[in-house]
Amino acid sequence: MDVCENRRIYFKDDQIQVITRAVETAEEVVGNDYKLSASQWSQLNYDVKTAIDLSPPEIVNDHFAQIVRYAAKKKDALLDTSIRDFYKICLQDHSIVATLDQHADMALYPFLMYIMCHELIHIVRFRRFLQKFDAPLHEKMAEEMRVHEKTHEILSRIGIDGLKPVLGFFADWRCPPDELRVGEKN
Repeated sequence: MDVCENRRIYFKDDQIQVITRAVETAEEVVGNDYKLSASQWSQLNYDVKTAIDLSPPEIVNDHFAQIVRYAAKKKDALLDTSIRDFYKICLQDHSIVATLDQHADMALYPFLMYIMCHELIHIVRFRRFLQKFDAPLHEKMAEEMRVHEKTHEILSRIGIDGLKPVLGFFADWRCPPDELRVGEKN
């Protein structure tokens, strides 16, 4: 069943409060790890939205979140050089809720902490030109592995109740898929 087309699932108000707290904490821990100042955070140029605020193309069924890149230009800017990338982190309510329903050992806050740290690490890496947003698929897969590893590293250093099952849930993403192993050199 296509949840997006047949029946939309939206986070409830109490869940939105948990998400807001997870976003704020994720910003803090990722910012600390990458040693970003407040002004550097503002230059990352992103926003976080849940399903209620997403357009149909921003909703996907096979991810917990996706980053969509838009071109942002100041209203009165005359030059195209003022165009900046704007990243929208699109949380996929239906996927998150369905996964938590299937895994009683995982709670919303630690699960969202992982998701948000992961997505924020991607944005930092895009903005620092450590990874191209529109890289070929094999590069994107390798990048996913790197970002999952970094997410695990950051979150393993902080104490969050209920994080252990979440880290276990994402453990396979830190291992290279078979097609990436083929190209590795010993």
